[in-house]
Amino acid sequence: MALVVVGASLAGLRAVEAARRDGYHGRIVLIGAEDHPPYDRLPLSKSFLAADGPGRVGPFHTEAVLRDEFGVEPMLGAPADGLDPTAREVSVAGTTVPYDALVIATGATARRLPGSDGIAGVHTLRTAEDALAVRAALDGGARTVVIGAGFIGSEVAAAARKRGLSATIVEALDVPLVRAVGAEAGAVCASLHREAGTELRLSTTVTGLESDGDVVTGVRLSSGEVLPADLVVAGIGVAPATGWLAGSGIPLHERDGGVVCDATLWTGIPGVYAAGDVAHASNPLFDGELMRLEHWTNAAEQGAAAARHALVPESARALAPVPYFWSDWYDHRIQFVGTPRADEVVAAVPEADGFTALYRRGDRVVGALTIDRPREIMKYRRHIAGRAPWPEALAFAAA
Repeated sequence: MALVVVGASLAGLRAVEAARRDGYHGRIVLIGAEDHPPYDRLPLSKSFLAADGPGRVGPFHTEAVLRDEFGVEPMLGAPADGLDPTAREVSVAGTTVPYDALVIATGATARRLPGSDGIAGVHTLRTAEDALAVRAALDGGARTVVIGAGFIGSEVAAAARKRGLSATIVEALDVPLVRAVGAEAGAVCASLHREAGTELRLSTTVTGLESDGDVVTGVRLSSGEVLPADLVVAGIGVAPATGWLAGSGIPLHERDGGVVCDATLWTGIPGVYAAGDVAHASNPLFDGELMRLEHWTNAAEQGAAAARHALVPESARALAPVPYFWSDWYDHRIQFVGTPRADEVVAAVPEADGFTALYRRGDRVVGALTIDRPREIMKYRRHIAGRAPWPEALAFAAA
């Protein structure tokens, strides 16, 4: 029997580890587009950008450890380019890899700023190479402009300000993160930027880039303003890496092309499961809502489960996780559990004491966001997992 994991990501690594931990002794092939063995992307926009951050991006395990201790055959440096689920084969750069069980863990790729190709100083932040380039610019004192007020872009702006550098965030919406956390919580997040000296250009789009030869010098805005810039970071979202699945019959989401799967992570195609940033998985805890989550904990948990289910389908069980993520801006810790898709959002704790927002769907709490209240977030997670009624969550916040 052969287990093939496509995607040398956190989810892909956890799939490999879980298979061996559960006693699987067969062949494992790990296919990765990057030259590196799997590494942790989480610090790339956080500690790695600090002036005293680590000097390199190290892998979870070296290629030698993957081979010798886990018995894995790494195929790194070229992406999968096709899937034939009838023949049960994955193609990679002219090579055919047969499988009995397959885990799709190809993650997502960062969307690039239109018109930025060939202009030095304009980056996304998704890979180790991206992070090295962004940090080198910050080390050089770059004037920083971030396009998009999401969590990754906000962390880049925070890293620049902590170094004493100028930072401006350009956001098309009138409230940052309104789709991710709601208008009220988004407004509080905006205040964190302003208090730290980060400039916000809201309800504004980018119309082009200024450059001196092939080096960026500024960003043109829809308002007519030109922001001087030595470093431009596009934090405008990602696209699931599923182009290689075209014509395979794997169900893809109509909105973004991510892999659609059930609550066990099964795609509906025999032997094929998906995990991590690439997967839209049904979550029974939230009325079967399809969730594609770009969170560390989700990738780790789904990767392990997908391997177990792919190898022993009869033992597969539905996953019903409470999503969790965190972000550090300046000297503030932002944490979120659950889902922001709610009928009502209530600010439950005054900003002077930190900030808490609760999210109601029907008669129960389905989400919670906290700022600078790190000891409470897991208590809200338990409320959500236990389907706690809305009044109970409100009473806990007021206590």
